[in-house]
Amino acid sequence: MTASFLRQVPLLAGLPESALQELAAATVPRRFGRGQVIILTDQQGDDFFLIRAGQVKVFLARADGREIILSFLGPGAVFGELSLLDGRPRSATVTATEDTELITLQRPLFLALLHRHPQIATALLAELASRLRRTDHQIGYLALCSVAHRVTKAVLQLALEQGQQTDEGLLLAHRPTHEDLARMAGTTRETVTRVLGRLEREGYLVSRGRQLLVLDELQERTEAG
Repeated sequence: MTASFLRQVPLLAGLPESALQELAAATVPRRFGRGQVIILTDQQGDDFFLIRAGQVKVFLARADGREIILSFLGPGAVFGELSLLDGRPRSATVTATEDTELITLQRPLFLALLHRHPQIATALLAELASRLRRTDHQIGYLALCSVAHRVTKAVLQLALEQGQQTDEGLLLAHRPTHEDLARMAGTTRETVTRVLGRLEREGYLVSRGRQLLVLDELQERTEAG
């Protein structure tokens, strides 16, 4: 079962079957309940994580207790790779936002795998570059954009990362809380409520119970403005 899952992880695409079987034998499954801390900022870490089921939140905690959410990650995503590459403490805190099943691999095994299969290193570099670009964009809009634009970008980020493409747009199966969006956009929950209400009245978002449909027009409007 583990090898079957690993075969679907984009980072491991292209590995020969023998390597997947070897990797599966070296991994350790772990489960975390909703709200449980998986890793802490500045904690020494020796594990690499792959999400098999569930979702995690990656964030920075400020001294005053407030959070800056960097991203939400779901099945097939990986995290914890930075500490494995440079041996330094964790750069962010990660918690489970729902019951989550992870597959872990220890640093020596992970580095050995990189040496034997350079294509994984190439894929990992591409993943790190993608995250760096996303972080650059996030810093840019937090510093330069209006509050309404920041909230809109936060909604789009979640939709692009987690949404399912439909004929109308991207469908988020579990709509984000206003508190989470506020922590992504660097604003207040009340402001998020006002902005989302306006976007829905203008026909860019559609609430469907616990689901949220992000229409294609919202992405077009954001890219144009």
